[in-house]
Amino acid sequence: MKIVFDEVRRLTGPNLLWEHPGAIIDVLGEDIGNPALSAAWLKWSRVILDEFGWIDSQSIARVFSGGASLAISAPTDALYTACDLAELIWTCCDAELSGSPILDWHAALADVRSALTEEANPRLLELIERASAEECLALSDEDEFSLGAGASAQTWSVDSLPDPATVNWSQFSSIPIAYVTGTNGKSTSVRLAAEIALSAGLQAGLTSTDFIRVGASILGEGDYSGPSGARTLLRDNRCEIAFLEVARGGILRRGLPINKVDAALITNVASDHLGQYGIDTVDELAQVKFVVGKALNEHGVLVVNADNELTVNETKRFCEQQKVNLCWFSKDLNNPLIAAQVENGGRVVYVEGSMVVYRHGDQRTDVLTVTDIPMTFDGHAQHNVENVLGVVGLCVALGISFDAIRAGLKSFASDPSDNPGRGNLYKISGAQVVVDFAHNQHSMEAVVNLVENMPAKRRLVMFGHAGDRSDKDIMDVTDAVFKIRADYYLLCEYENYLRGRELGAIPVLMDSRLKELGVDDADIVRVNDSLSGAKWAMDNAQPGDVVLLFVLDNREAVHQFLSGLESS
Repeated sequence: MKIVFDEVRRLTGPNLLWEHPGAIIDVLGEDIGNPALSAAWLKWSRVILDEFGWIDSQSIARVFSGGASLAISAPTDALYTACDLAELIWTCCDAELSGSPILDWHAALADVRSALTEEANPRLLELIERASAEECLALSDEDEFSLGAGASAQTWSVDSLPDPATVNWSQFSSIPIAYVTGTNGKSTSVRLAAEIALSAGLQAGLTSTDFIRVGASILGEGDYSGPSGARTLLRDNRCEIAFLEVARGGILRRGLPINKVDAALITNVASDHLGQYGIDTVDELAQVKFVVGKALNEHGVLVVNADNELTVNETKRFCEQQKVNLCWFSKDLNNPLIAAQVENGGRVVYVEGSMVVYRHGDQRTDVLTVTDIPMTFDGHAQHNVENVLGVVGLCVALGISFDAIRAGLKSFASDPSDNPGRGNLYKISGAQVVVDFAHNQHSMEAVVNLVENMPAKRRLVMFGHAGDRSDKDIMDVTDAVFKIRADYYLLCEYENYLRGRELGAIPVLMDSRLKELGVDDADIVRVNDSLSGAKWAMDNAQPGDVVLLFVLDNREAVHQFLSGLESS
């Protein structure tokens, strides 16, 4: 059995394996399903953890096709030490499995003890334990520790922590907090939810893969969908309600940022990023998304998509494991799950005719007609109808009034200001231009469906893909885009997203697939990046045309270019 060590990393919160902080090792190899691997990990973990004095620490093994994730639990103040221990445990396992001599692990353990002496912070553990008893939100990282959230939040350096006995615990309070996850629609949902909260008079904070924001203030740009973004937001004294986008990668790399939230929304589950961190199937991906459900407090609500089969299946499995307050949402009043939930007096959001309806028990509220919500494009953007339904369920769960929900739905525009990169519409010289960041089959099909419903003299579409996706993934997105029956297909090369592929390899695959589907060579255009593609499209667009640009790079430059044309 040849096994290769891949990486070791800290787990800081609830994760796919369990709810504990600790350390996790990923190993790769063929025939790794052999039960000897798990047995060796569990055996050596127990031996070394006990000898180290961590008798309460646990171990777990998750074997997947071509690899395994091996973890130990550990005190929050010793996660780097836990990484050292995990590596030592693996070294012993590897030697045993390969038949090699086992090193003097007792001597190696002495070095780990020295590291623990430098890292250990008993005062931090005391504060975390007391905060739990006081039901006070506590957040910690390598440098800082904080209590409370929003206006009451106070932060200390981990090197100068207060004595728990001297802390005025009554001064700390939390704020409404929600997780938002799913394959597609996460960023749109947190932005829409924040707009609704603003309509309720709240200073809303959000984290996303694009930025972290409180009110109108951008605290940072980039991917803040992990724990660090959540900590930054919740420690900001201006924040009165928080919507935290949680991506698959963050859950698998570190776990969730906090243990208790008031609501969680799972927008949908679809194939994306498979083959990473041991997630090889869409069913496994669904399990990752549902980790957010583990963090709901006693009265927390899990808002889930009744129209998405993978979400439905995982919801049923999840509910068998633990009690949860569900809110189903569906575009179809006749969805059996909606009917059953209404019969049982549960929470539902659905569309009846063109009306968005919320029901709970005997209470029915007509929220707004779909056509009165700008981001739905008069109901043609069905993926945004789904986003609306999920966010309505989420905001009601957080106690936001229906008047505020209506106001937020009306004021939120799918434009570069409110929702950059998601269904942005420009009107230029008689042509309509739709720009979207969609980058997997599920999301691209949704945008294609929108554009198909827009009257057009001709259609032009630009798309590309990242190199870390499989050939099949690239073929699938090509199939999705082909459905638009465009007059021109612009194949975009994303040089910054090659991720191991040769320059030009991805457009070759897409070109080949389009020709298999019957597209003429004269209707296929190669462009070097999103900006040059946008320029080609606008140079060739005519009044009455609809142009669809899937933009993965140079997003701001494309926006500036199109905005300049629109205003000229």
